[in-house]
Amino acid sequence: MRAARHLVHLLRGTWFRRLFAVRVASQLTDGVFQVALASYVIFSPEKQPSPAAIASALAVVLLPFSALGPFVGVLLDRWSRRQVLAWSNFVRVVLVAVLALLIAAEVTGPGLFAVVLVALSVNRFLLAGLSAALPHVVEVEDLVTANALTPTAGTIAFLLGLGLGTGTRLLVGGDVGVLVLASLLYGGAGLLALRIPRDLLGPDHDPLRPGLRAAVGEVTRGLGHGLRHLAHRREAAYGLAAIGAHRFFYGISTVSLILLYRNYFHRPSESDAALAELSVAVLVSGLGFLSAAVLTPVVTERHPARVWVLSLLALAALTQVVPGALYTQPALLVASYFLGLASQGIKICVDTLVQTHVDDGYRGRVFSLYDVLFNVAFVAAAGAAALVLPANGKSYPVLAVCALGYAATGVVYARATAVRPAVRS
Repeated sequence: MRAARHLVHLLRGTWFRRLFAVRVASQLTDGVFQVALASYVIFSPEKQPSPAAIASALAVVLLPFSALGPFVGVLLDRWSRRQVLAWSNFVRVVLVAVLALLIAAEVTGPGLFAVVLVALSVNRFLLAGLSAALPHVVEVEDLVTANALTPTAGTIAFLLGLGLGTGTRLLVGGDVGVLVLASLLYGGAGLLALRIPRDLLGPDHDPLRPGLRAAVGEVTRGLGHGLRHLAHRREAAYGLAAIGAHRFFYGISTVSLILLYRNYFHRPSESDAALAELSVAVLVSGLGFLSAAVLTPVVTERHPARVWVLSLLALAALTQVVPGALYTQPALLVASYFLGLASQGIKICVDTLVQTHVDDGYRGRVFSLYDVLFNVAFVAAAGAAALVLPANGKSYPVLAVCALGYAATGVVYARATAVRPAVRS
């Protein structure tokens, strides 16, 4: 009942609703945009992608988050966040339109990937800006509910964007039309941001704030301080290690899933069907994410987060083999759902461990490290998949390694976090 009251109170706030609309519109468009990227890079009829090609694409998508993440806050604490939200979307209007022209001209190579890299890097400012702006439109007692509502709604919007992009591609018969739609939608999201007063979202004036160069240097030193702090906060450190290992095996499973839908279930000429069916698998995995958002608070009210993390790792290991080893589309949908449930459930628990076991003065730096670990582990997994997976993605040995990897992560985490009995003097 208390959560429901907070939700009603949130939605009555004019400025929260307007900020919320910017998030939903932006992440919906991100889904549309990523359909065009996946279609052109991986699902073009003339291409039969290899694990190495998928690994390269994932690196382009994720490494900007890892490299820029720790430094974005320095700029967000100096620029108007309302302007950041608006211009992040307006800049992507131009970049996505340029990308549409390049694809229409059948341009490939470094130039194309440079435009994609810049477009994805801009998104880092938008997501961080949305998080930094939230306390300016929400009262303190409503922050927990707001932090639960906004990422979940953003994920739902992204998944809807995937569906909208896939449907548009099937309707117009190409990626250029999807990119034009994404460009227009980014423009709409930028206009939604302009409905918020320029100074409402901060940053607040701080006369003691250091200069930009000093702040960037402090970020670099701060990451080292955060790492040393983790050495004395074992609960948070063990949680980060567990999610890093999980992301590695989850990344291998993701690359395998893409290859299976593109090269195993379909011929090279059936790219549209492959993309549509992979989109269904992504949506099913998204349902697992949403289930985790509902189940995790309920379970962790009755049991320690450690128990839920171990249960989810065991579930991930089991569903990789049964039904994953059947290598049929229905079996993969079941496995995708439970992997989504495990992935998001573990992340929610680790987020909480970091929030509760890391001192407030170090929390931002530790979350920056967390962000880097989360993405780099996934990219490393894609690189490993490029070395061990066949072109069609079907490999019983790799599947066994992933299942054993989840299980081993659970065993190590259980031993590391076990409560030792006190020694009597």
